Amino acid sequence: MAPQPPETPTPTVPEPGIDARAAAHSDTREIVFRARGLRKVYRMGEVEVPALREIDLDIFGGEFIVLLGPSGSGKSTLLNILGGLDVPTSGEVAYCEHRLDGASETALTRFRREHVGFVFQFYNLIPSLTVRENVQLVSDIAEDPMPVDEAIDLVGLTPRRDHFPAQLSGGEQQRVAIARAIVKRPAVLLCDEPTGALDYQTGKLVLEVIERINRELGTTAVVITHNAAIAGMADRVIHLGDGRIQRIDVNAHKLRPSQLSW
Repeated sequence: MAPQPPETPTPTVPEPGIDARAAAHSDTREIVFRARGLRKVYRMGEVEVPALREIDLDIFGGEFIVLLGPSGSGKSTLLNILGGLDVPTSGEVAYCEHRLDGASETALTRFRREHVGFVFQFYNLIPSLTVRENVQLVSDIAEDPMPVDEAIDLVGLTPRRDHFPAQLSGGEQQRVAIARAIVKRPAVLLCDEPTGALDYQTGKLVLEVIERINRELGTTAVVITHNAAIAGMADRVIHLGDGRIQRIDVNAHKLRPSQLSW
């Protein structure tokens, strides 16, 4: 049986015109994430540091979204709130009409475990375990995982599945991290600078894996980057600055990772 979203109240959310082109399709595409008036303020003693300011955003099922902006623009904060790793100071955020703001830590943990795969800039693999064993760890706690070898094959590492992280390149380790994220069949893949520690060619290989998962499995992908060239492969590019959405661009013709250059 498919996992159920966290048991939180169903919101009533207004429909402001934040992106006319996206809204035009809202009657035919499922809204996976909806944020309204989202604010996040970090407090350091008596000092308040705003990270997000009145964010209104819809993300649709199966989209490839790029969050683009300089350091300090609010990209990681927004991604962490969408993924249930952080909570907003105020405003509303929902996953498939189930509210995440105000949800208990138990509900957020369940949401992360059942619906979200995370990929970060650093791989966080367990060095004493092989590729297969690192991926198996997540498979063991998932409700309906795909076969471990299938996840490893999706990222192109079948010949390396019995190797340890120290025997892999940086790009291969990042692909193991992606396999670990997708083995539980998440509806959403959230990636924070997944190519930030990689060279040009290796970074493109990792982007090809993320694009393949989005295209073949229908997984909604949200990728943070400061590299504007990567924006060409997105359905929509959300530009952030000073904690606000500055603009949203729609790519009429998406590029494949092999067509990107920077």
